[in-house]
Amino acid sequence: MRTDLISEPGDPARPNEDFAALALPASGQGGTLVVLDGVTPPPGGYGCLHSVPWFCARLGGALTELSVSHRDLTLPEVLSRAILRTAGAHATTCDLSHPRTPQATVALARWSREVVEYLVLSDSALLAEAPDGGVTALLDDRLARLPRARLATAAIADATVRNREGGFFTAAADPSVAERAVTGELPRTAVRALMALTDGATRWTETFHEGDWADLFTVVRKEGAAALVERVRALETADRERRAHLGRGKTHDDATAVYVEL
Repeated sequence: MRTDLISEPGDPARPNEDFAALALPASGQGGTLVVLDGVTPPPGGYGCLHSVPWFCARLGGALTELSVSHRDLTLPEVLSRAILRTAGAHATTCDLSHPRTPQATVALARWSREVVEYLVLSDSALLAEAPDGGVTALLDDRLARLPRARLATAAIADATVRNREGGFFTAAADPSVAERAVTGELPRTAVRALMALTDGATRWTETFHEGDWADLFTVVRKEGAAALVERVRALETADRERRAHLGRGKTHDDATAVYVEL
C-alpha cells in the first residue's frame, strides 16, 4: 500500500492550522484517512483560550481513534462523538457559543475489504479514483454556492451563513452538525486510490484552473504530494497581488494533501 502526505503552512512564521492523519490497522484489511482545515479567526477575541491548531489536534486525534477503534459507528456518529469529546475538553474555560469558537472543515474516509465510507463537511475535498482512472470528487459545495455578498466580511458571514440553515457548516462545538455532512459509501472494488486535500492544495484546480480533478490526481500519483504544493506555491507567488484571481483571502494558505492507494 502506497501512502503520501504533505502539510505545509502558508506562512512559516505562523502555526499550520491543518491536520492530517492516516491509520492503517495491523490486520491490513482497512484504514482511515482524516484531513481538517482549521478556520482562521478574524482579528479580535473569539471566546476561546485555545488556538485553532490545538482544536484541530484534539478533533483530528479523536476522529482518528474513533474511526479505527469503533468500526461499529457510522462516520457521522464518529464525527459527533469527536466534536463532543473536543468540546468537553474546554467547555468550562471557553465560550463555545461564540460564532468563531475554534472550528474546522472535515474530510474523512474509512475503508474495509468491502466498502469505502466517506464524510465531507465544508470545503476540504475528498477524491476517489476508480480502477479505470476516472476520478470522482466527493464535495460539500454549499460554501461555493453562496452569493459572494454573504461572505463579504467575517461579520456578515458569521451573522448570516456560518453554521446556519441556508449557509454552510463546519465542525465546531455542536455535535449535531455531523448530520449536515455529505456522506456515502462506495464499493471497495470501485476505488483504487483516495486523496484528501484542504483548500490550500485544491487551489491548483479550483483557483488557478491548471487542470481538473483527474489531472490533479495524476500529478500527485506521478510526482508526489509535495510536487502539487510546490506548483501551488509557484502559482501563488506569480500572482502575489491577487489581481488575476480575486477572492483569495491569503496569498499563501496552509496546504495539505493525503494520498493512499487501496
